[in-house]
Amino acid sequence: MKKQATNQDDIYDAIFDVVRAVPKGRVTTYGAVAAAIGMKSGARVVGYAMNSCGGVKPKVPAHRVVNRNGMLSGKHHFSPPELMQQLLEKEGIKVEEDKVLDFDKRFWDPVKELLG
Repeated sequence: MKKQATNQDDIYDAIFDVVRAVPKGRVTTYGAVAAAIGMKSGARVVGYAMNSCGGVKPKVPAHRVVNRNGMLSGKHHFSPPELMQQLLEKEGIKVEEDKVLDFDKRFWDPVKELLG
């Protein structure tokens, strides 16, 4: 894992690296990704990064990042908005009313998995 990033490009690269590590069939949160790169209160920055990762190579599975309650709060940045749910369901994650079911079981904590 990289040390704490200092400029926007480094920060986004660190965020993208963490999100790429999220296994298929699992989800993480904006706050958990922020904590993994040393930005405890950087959940909003992670959201901005997910919104900007559309053309990034290698691909960033932004659909696996949800809010702290398991809600698909970023779905409006997908085209169409239903795509986020469809991608999660394709990986075996059940979503109901824009919320990941069994969120506690599906949650992947990058701090424990990558840094622990």
